[in-house]
Amino acid sequence: MSGEEKAKPVAESSVGQQLRRARESLGLSVGAIADQQHLRPSIIQSIEAGQYSKIDTELFLKGYVRAYARQVGLDPDAVISALDAELEPLRQEREQQQKANPLVDIARKKKRKRQIAKFVMVMLLLLVAGGLIFNYAADKDLSMLTGKDAPESVEDTPDPDARDSIGADRPAAAEDNIPESIEDVEPDAERPDPAPDAQAEQPGAPVETADVEADNASGVQESNRVAEDAPENVADAAGAQPVVEVSEPEVTAMQPAATTVTEAVAPGVRLEMAFADDCWVQVSDGEGNRLASALRRRGDTLDVSGQPPLRVVIGAMSAVQSLEFQGERLDLASFRTVNNRSEFTLEP
Repeated sequence: MSGEEKAKPVAESSVGQQLRRARESLGLSVGAIADQQHLRPSIIQSIEAGQYSKIDTELFLKGYVRAYARQVGLDPDAVISALDAELEPLRQEREQQQKANPLVDIARKKKRKRQIAKFVMVMLLLLVAGGLIFNYAADKDLSMLTGKDAPESVEDTPDPDARDSIGADRPAAAEDNIPESIEDVEPDAERPDPAPDAQAEQPGAPVETADVEADNASGVQESNRVAEDAPENVADAAGAQPVVEVSEPEVTAMQPAATTVTEAVAPGVRLEMAFADDCWVQVSDGEGNRLASALRRRGDTLDVSGQPPLRVVIGAMSAVQSLEFQGERLDLASFRTVNNRSEFTLEP
């Protein structure tokens, strides 16, 4: 009997028993405590009976116990310390079960492999980035060297204006020579025919007339020969001049400057929260980024920004003092709450 009597105070000193005695001393029912925390009465009964495994997570359990202790006038910190002492054997038992479970070992190995793969990827990215930087620096040095050698090649290039002036002078000289040769030929080609005068002076002498006609024929042939030689002289004079090719400067079309198009980035939204008690909160943005996921203490504030919509999960809605979205204070009573837990989405 003495052993049972010693075990009884120990059993009654559990957190659940302390809360139950404090509740009964105030004359409160389980339903009243549950209603104030927006919980099911079965959760309060599980806490008083020490059946902590029926609570979702240890974080929620501590939140419920802290709120329960405050309702019945107990010190929340002392109650939570006693709860930690009760949960320690359960934690050790859970760890042993996880170590004995082969699936946990497989998950641990997979996690290790993922960590190694991430490390290898980071090293590869660093190597690639270093190679790109080295190539960029080498190309820059090469461009600087070629820029210094460019003026020498420019000086060796002949001036296109000078070539144009030379080509213009030479055709002019050729044109000056062509008319002289033509003028020299024209007097011979336009010589008067002496045959009519000779025939008019001596119409009666046939022998002399025949001689005159022969002379006239030879004169006509000579004139024709001179006329035929004139184009050849002109062609020779033109061919004797060297042909100068004038290269026109290449006109390079100006390339339009590349236009940089900047995509408009959707503006982020802002969420601000203040807490009057310990509360677990999780906030994710529309891109799947987790902006916050932690336990907030009394007096803490939360200020996050992200791409809309924001998905918010609050473990203890009663611990939230205020909630502002885009600078506008929202009514906490407008959110659906189950067991003091609320999930909702905020959009601008």
